[in-house]
Amino acid sequence: MLDGHLLLGWLSSCALLVLLGGAPGPSAAYFGLTGNEPLTILPLTSEMEEAAVKAHYKVCDRLKLEKKQRRMCRRDPGVAETLVEAISMSALECQYQFRFERWNCTLEGRYRASLLKRGFKETAFLYAISSAGLTHAMAKACSAGRMERCTCDEAPDLENREAWQWGGCGDNLKYSNKFVKEFLGKKSNKDLRARVDFHNNLVGMKVIKAGVETTCKCHGVSGSCTVRTCWRQLSPFHEIGKQLKQKYETSLKVGSTTNEATGEGDISPPKKSTPGHSDQIPRTTDLVYIDDSPSFCLMSRYSPGTSGRKCYKDKNCESICCGRGHNTQSRVVTRPCQCQVRWCCYVECKQCTQREEVYTCKD
Repeated sequence: MLDGHLLLGWLSSCALLVLLGGAPGPSAAYFGLTGNEPLTILPLTSEMEEAAVKAHYKVCDRLKLEKKQRRMCRRDPGVAETLVEAISMSALECQYQFRFERWNCTLEGRYRASLLKRGFKETAFLYAISSAGLTHAMAKACSAGRMERCTCDEAPDLENREAWQWGGCGDNLKYSNKFVKEFLGKKSNKDLRARVDFHNNLVGMKVIKAGVETTCKCHGVSGSCTVRTCWRQLSPFHEIGKQLKQKYETSLKVGSTTNEATGEGDISPPKKSTPGHSDQIPRTTDLVYIDDSPSFCLMSRYSPGTSGRKCYKDKNCESICCGRGHNTQSRVVTRPCQCQVRWCCYVECKQCTQREEVYTCKD
């Protein structure tokens, strides 16, 4: 499965840091699941945490960033750790959202490199989840005090300011958005693919912004709430991933047109109508793609296929096994059961043995 480069074994239980080779497609700046950075499984190893604090220059160099990105990484010791965390959470969330699909966010070696050369729906998701992951991680890093150049959000526009007191420590989305836009680069009109990649990056950032909530805590005699302490908080990243998966399901195929007023290229519905595809004009919140995805049923340059994949009989076996059917294997498993909390302070469980059936796709 590995192609000679140093790769991450996503399905292993080890937390292994490795370099991924293969240059992605044609736009200006990449990061996360769409770049050349190492991919890491959370939690971060103690070696990586120590490197991020004491030798963040080396971490920035290992991330294989572009010149501008490397400079931004080096100027604040907290950036390197945040970049690694963003890659990890994006990859894990991608695999979680696609765990029941034919394409289960396979990112090893040549599969990832080949996928990024094409403008599939899956590629669009990778761009969006990567930019969302970086935006989320950076805003949280600011509020956690891990950054030198930012701190808590200062909430400039809370309503009824006289009845509210600004307190707590809000996630600093303002700084995060500014950083991510600079880090990923400006819009490029180089070609359609560059415009699509940039568009999908922005979709990820917009989902983060739309999920910001104001959390308040009451203060006063007997809970009278005469004063409330309020702060802004980002949605959990699982919720962000869920929304982006929904956008993936409704993503739009696009083509290119020229704006007569500016002379620049625009994203638009494809010129030739294709059965099953909508002619709807994409909104700024829609994920967009250029190329129709392969089936991902058989091994190809884009995925290892679904042969041998575990499936769930009444949920997705028919879909991911692509009509080939599935094998059934019976096995005995032992798991903790009937657990009780004992004073003080441990949990006591019995060991229960049961037989279960495991289903895997036929070759």
